[in-house]
Amino acid sequence: MLQRIFATGIAFFCLTNAFYAQEAAPAADSMATAKSPALILSGFADAYYRYDFGEMAANNKTSFTNSHNSFELGMISVKAEHSIGQVGMVADVGFGKRAEDFSYADDRTRFIIKQLYLSYAFKNGLKITAGSWATHVGYELVDAYANRNYSMSYMFSYGPFFHTGIKAEKTFGKTGLMLGVANPTDLKSTTLNNKYIIGQLSTATKDDALKAYLNYQGGKPSDSVLVNQLDLVLLAALGGKFSLGLNGTVTNVQYKSGTEENFGDGLQWFGAAVYLNADLSEHFWMTLRTEYFDDSKQLNVFGVAPAGGNVLAATLSANIKLEGLTVIPEIRFEKASEAIFLNTPDKASDTSTSLLVAAVYKF
Repeated sequence: MLQRIFATGIAFFCLTNAFYAQEAAPAADSMATAKSPALILSGFADAYYRYDFGEMAANNKTSFTNSHNSFELGMISVKAEHSIGQVGMVADVGFGKRAEDFSYADDRTRFIIKQLYLSYAFKNGLKITAGSWATHVGYELVDAYANRNYSMSYMFSYGPFFHTGIKAEKTFGKTGLMLGVANPTDLKSTTLNNKYIIGQLSTATKDDALKAYLNYQGGKPSDSVLVNQLDLVLLAALGGKFSLGLNGTVTNVQYKSGTEENFGDGLQWFGAAVYLNADLSEHFWMTLRTEYFDDSKQLNVFGVAPAGGNVLAATLSANIKLEGLTVIPEIRFEKASEAIFLNTPDKASDTSTSLLVAAVYKF
């Protein structure tokens, strides 16, 4: 019922703004003589090599780098953007293993639609978007060129990847508000009646030295499960060549059986990460990501382990920039509270170390 009321409210808000926007619309003659805007094309391609010192690909517990001693293709992605007046369109497609993993709920094909959405920007700062788009939750993004670490965090890997639905965004100076209704997480199509509510509150200082994003998603992926996730991202310019990123997230999962009317007590997983960035020169950057991830209730990483636990992971990455090419050498060390890694196929370990070299070309 809440989702229906919320969706009706968005629709009414859109119609009201559309009525007033038409009063301020330019004359038809002037629009006809305006030059049609060009289609903007952009994209990237990435590949990597990863060596796991335990010689086991399964020691990788996060997204997109599940390999050992192998040269791997990531994804080639092409994005098309076009707008006419206040109406805009974005179509973003991907080819490759990374694309397939990103859209894991779709048919297993290495060609996927990453994003496809239409938007209308009203003159009062309100923007309505409908379609499928990458999630607002978290610090990291699916596109390799947009991250300074190539391997992904646990919070990204076990959080949402994208949403399909409708959302409204409104800016008030340096503050922004987004509210929307979407299919259950990572589903472009569903036969379920259940919907998620998504939201974001963002703000920044006048000089953009500090930015904050409070993110939310919540709903029922099935009639017997209720999920609520709250996420916070902070970005700070430390002056000179240094900047800092902070990400914290907590997800509460509640269950009920078919005979129960109410959901039971929730089970949680949570995490926090610090990203210390140093832009040492125009062509050489470094980032240290330190992440703590708790899965003591065995909801994801420790799902098949004898007991729940936590992981502390440190990842040091360099970014060597040569025109449109970025080379990313990276070392990652992880320490778990339980022996969830393998040194050999039959010898469990609570630590894991890996080396990785990636190449990302953006155009």
